[in-house]
Amino acid sequence: MTEQAPQYTLREDRTPSQEFDDVEKGDPATEKAFDDAHIAEITGAQFDDPNLDKDHLVAFDDESPYPEVRSAVANTDDPDMPVTTLRTWIIGIAFAILIPGLNQFFFFRFPSVQISGLVAQLLSFPVGRAAAAWLPNVTILGVRINPGPFTVKEHVLITIMATVGAGSAYATDIIAVQRVYYDQRYNFSYQWFVVMSTQLIGYSIGGIARRFLVAPPSMIWPINLVNCALFNTLHSQQYAGIGTRGGLSRERFFVYWFLVSFFWYFFPGYLFQALSYFSWVTWIRPQNTTISQLFGYVHGMGMSVITFDWSQITYIGSPLATPWWAEANIFAGFVFFFWFLTPVLYFTNTWFGEFMPISSRISYDNTFNTYNVTRILTPESTIDLEAYHSYSPLFLSTTFAISYGLSFASITATLMHAFLYFRKQIWVQARRALHEQPDIHARLMSKYPQVPEWWYLCIFLSMFALGIISIEVWPTQMPVWAFILALCIAFTYVIPIGMIQAITNQQIGLNVITELIIGYALPGRPIAMMMFKTWGYITMAQALTFTSDFKLGHYMKIAPKPMFWSQVVATVIAGTVQLGVQAWMFTNIPDMCNPNQKDGFICPSTEVFGTASIIWGVIGPRLQFSKGQTYYPLVFFFLFGAVAPVIPWAVSKRYPNSIVKYINWPVIFNGTGLIPPATAINYVPWAHHFSWWTKYNYVLAAALDSGLAVSILVIFFALQFPKNGTIGADNILVWWGNTVSFVGADGLGTPVRSLAPGESFGPSHW
Repeated sequence: MTEQAPQYTLREDRTPSQEFDDVEKGDPATEKAFDDAHIAEITGAQFDDPNLDKDHLVAFDDESPYPEVRSAVANTDDPDMPVTTLRTWIIGIAFAILIPGLNQFFFFRFPSVQISGLVAQLLSFPVGRAAAAWLPNVTILGVRINPGPFTVKEHVLITIMATVGAGSAYATDIIAVQRVYYDQRYNFSYQWFVVMSTQLIGYSIGGIARRFLVAPPSMIWPINLVNCALFNTLHSQQYAGIGTRGGLSRERFFVYWFLVSFFWYFFPGYLFQALSYFSWVTWIRPQNTTISQLFGYVHGMGMSVITFDWSQITYIGSPLATPWWAEANIFAGFVFFFWFLTPVLYFTNTWFGEFMPISSRISYDNTFNTYNVTRILTPESTIDLEAYHSYSPLFLSTTFAISYGLSFASITATLMHAFLYFRKQIWVQARRALHEQPDIHARLMSKYPQVPEWWYLCIFLSMFALGIISIEVWPTQMPVWAFILALCIAFTYVIPIGMIQAITNQQIGLNVITELIIGYALPGRPIAMMMFKTWGYITMAQALTFTSDFKLGHYMKIAPKPMFWSQVVATVIAGTVQLGVQAWMFTNIPDMCNPNQKDGFICPSTEVFGTASIIWGVIGPRLQFSKGQTYYPLVFFFLFGAVAPVIPWAVSKRYPNSIVKYINWPVIFNGTGLIPPATAINYVPWAHHFSWWTKYNYVLAAALDSGLAVSILVIFFALQFPKNGTIGADNILVWWGNTVSFVGADGLGTPVRSLAPGESFGPSHW
């Protein structure tokens, strides 16, 4: 069998050392020539790009101007390399069935496990290599069964098919909540229409957004660079961007750090969990409520937290893949909003915060019990105002309330930031063809036929029709105008949020703002609220998933048409499989979603989703955020978010080289708005040697993430899932190192102010 998968090669007319020495160590005259106009011509960025490292700027037209991209992505292409082979589709579809099905099964269980995209990327590699080695080299009906060695392009397409629908489809929670909370059981057609419409309609706008989010070289999508580095490492690709540093090969480096990450996680993940939640100050005085609020992990602000757990560090995104300035924005925002503002509000008893723990992901009534939403519902699942006024208003922990305010601010800040910084970029990209992009990768991709616009139109029209049918044929209480409004919100934010995500690795969510809008527009309709939120939020999220995968294909030189069909087909298969798995579980697992279900299938996400449907769809924002209500001051975060980006923009115009140009308010608001469910420990741990960084940074990120992902699976299936989690229940799971972080005032969530029996807190009238 002959070799048919040539490696990416270096340019014959320039060695790597010459290439980097010529410019990255360039003479002063060359460096001075890089004025703003020249930089815009090289990078295609019509804004002051904080990701651009002017000290290592490359002016050659056969390299990316961004060192992150050069280090992870090859600057050559082999158009003849096999891509859409029979084995690609068979392996890809098999993974598109297996991984989403398993993830959906464990989605309803606690503790749960998620089979991540990196696991799919690693598992598909030996499967593809085995297919290339063992399948016969014959042709059937004009299709070659074995076209030769397993190629990197086949691997990319298989991984995309395995991961595009791997996570539980958001709309499956609508189906589960309707069944568990509202006793509504509709047929499979309704379920399939809702899931397909919410999962696929975003792809139509994602196709249009490719012009703005994929083609420009300044849209680097940092998270994709980790995948590119892993693909190129597994397939031993060589290219100039790796640099000339000696030492370990990237393949050996990956294997060593993969093993380190795999074995190390057994300690913080199972044997010694205090290493994960190393809140040592609370161990000194575990019953002191003030210390627990400030220094605790479970219900505190984590001011003393050190963590030795990579899963905690990467909960909000890998620091190795996220640009340094974006990490700095997130950390600065966290320090101000959660280490300064939150304690001030808490210890002044703002919003009656001292009667609750400072950080909690649940809502309370005025007796410090979990809010019992069933006490305020009518038999028709609408609000009983008399019962509401005789029971209690709803109270949130201080961090939960602040997170709502930050979410409000991020919505207006995103639009203002996009207008101030990206309006010229959007205008230029709207008129620029792919082959006109000042980027080697775009010019290489311009050789491939693009996806026709009518393909995206067909996706939109068909999924729009399924959405209309699902809300009109079945009693969802959702009018057509609300469906259209939800799509308008999603489509409006795709490009602004996408540009911020492509530059900073942070995606701003629309879930809270969609809940707020529909809560005011259609109060007392929980099913309509869930559907509006899903179409308004997930349409945007799916559009950016589609676009991010297209950028991965752009970097790895996958033709656009196979990319389109692989994503669409895999999404349809994954959604259908997940609905089938869910239907089987509710039919065959006794006491499904019961808090005492014997096998752990208590449906924690469904509980959160259902509670949100009641809080926003039944109680509604009018009783929480309107004038005169407890949390009314939070609405002023909308104004704060609109004004905040103007300040650094104006200052950077006057002082273009100041550090102010790195301030990004949407990232500050959104990055810290993940508390809860994130906690302080996920933020606290967050100039490198350039040649080392170039060769190893993204390989290290891939190795640590991959080792962690595989270790989590092994621990879960070998030690936690068997015997309903009773392995080690009498020894390893109950020793001091596995319990110290969860006891005392922090673990119990003891507030600073305790209520006497029969006492309540809050306003006297509501």
